[in-house]
Amino acid sequence: MKWELYSKNIIKPLLAARAPHLNARHYDAAASVFPFRNNPYVVNKLINWSDVPNDPIFRLTFPNPNMLKPEQLASMMSAIDTTEMATEDISERMKRNYIVESGKLIREGLNPHPAGQKEENVPKPEGRDVLGCQHKYSQTVLFFPAEGQFCHAYCTYCFRWAQFTDVGSKQQFKGKVPQLLMEYVAQHPQVRDVLFTGGDPMVMKTEMIRAYVNPLLNNPATSHLDTIRIGTKSLAYWPYRFTTDKDATATLNYFEEIVKSGKQVAIQAHFTHPRELGTLEVQEAMRLIRMTGANIRTQSPLIRGINDSAEVWTEMWNKQTKLGAFPYYMFIERDTGAHDYFSVPLPRAYDIFTDAQAAASGLARTARGPSMSAGPGKIAIEGISEIPAEDGKGMQKVFNLKFLQARNPAWTKVPFYAKFDPEATWLSDLKPAFGGDKFFFEKEYEEHIKSDSSGSSGQMDFSKPPSCG
Repeated sequence: MKWELYSKNIIKPLLAARAPHLNARHYDAAASVFPFRNNPYVVNKLINWSDVPNDPIFRLTFPNPNMLKPEQLASMMSAIDTTEMATEDISERMKRNYIVESGKLIREGLNPHPAGQKEENVPKPEGRDVLGCQHKYSQTVLFFPAEGQFCHAYCTYCFRWAQFTDVGSKQQFKGKVPQLLMEYVAQHPQVRDVLFTGGDPMVMKTEMIRAYVNPLLNNPATSHLDTIRIGTKSLAYWPYRFTTDKDATATLNYFEEIVKSGKQVAIQAHFTHPRELGTLEVQEAMRLIRMTGANIRTQSPLIRGINDSAEVWTEMWNKQTKLGAFPYYMFIERDTGAHDYFSVPLPRAYDIFTDAQAAASGLARTARGPSMSAGPGKIAIEGISEIPAEDGKGMQKVFNLKFLQARNPAWTKVPFYAKFDPEATWLSDLKPAFGGDKFFFEKEYEEHIKSDSSGSSGQMDFSKPPSCG
């Protein structure tokens, strides 16, 4: 299949041809707020157009008007109407800019960078940011290569949507100096993994990937580094990247080269629905990747209207395992963008996770979750318990919680509990059980945020008392 970029301009004619029952102008308005990018593989091979708008892949890749609040949709429609009624002396560029600014005003209220990504995760050795780098957890450094800050198609739920809506602005997070990444990793021997992320690093050509990764290979200064991780949706959205694209063979050869250098290659593949695993193209791409010695680990958030059933997750995990991949994480939809539209209440998320694992094969039960990637760390719902009420009258429910990853690694050793709330969808909705105003980690976390000298949590040594200087 030949690559072709489908931008927002395709929404109206495509829906007119294949889903004329939908209000294409409303979908166009939603795509003026949330990013849209698609391609022929997703549109023609994955979407079931007879089931639109309920089709999960359509929901996954076409921004829905209901992702906007009624007043937000009305505001965007008003902006579009204004440009359509403008006089001939108003240029197309001015009209386009007016719509862009209208969408930007809405986006500013949608928490574009959740969990303190820009403020709390960027390392600051000698008081200067390492551009494009985040170091939240001790053993893993994230790097956002500038050339990889877009994708083959965009997910409507993406928690990094701000990377794509204000390209070139301060909203976008990126770096383009491999030497700075290598020097930072060399200076931090606790780092075991570097995760190249975005966007999607697999939109880059092999030589560009090589430019970022090579300084980390066969280098005594980075000998403590074990794994090169690549976060990508390309297997689901454009598997030809590994099969028939001009650069496919070079990419596979480079994966093999990395493995032979003594580093592991871990493809962090984003699969949101089992249909993404059902084509011959993706199955061949996964086979070819595994032949290089790389492994594939899979993850996805739990998204209302797309994969919010145990049956879907069981099928997805079983298929992934059959294809040689390792289910890794089920995430809770983050508190950003259209969170209210996509989120699933935490009790239901826990039930979906446990029911899915119970029905999956033993080898497919490797995923962790359901996990909230919040500011303090990755927090999993380990259970929902019923215990005697604090007043001694009757019983009460509590969430059993545990850090899977934490800014301070010691927090992972401490289970903790929250009052049961059937409507809660995120950590900020939860209150400590058994009295107290704050969870055990909150004071230390707040002190870290207020500190001007600490830098990112990943670069800190928590084995020593904090400095008073």
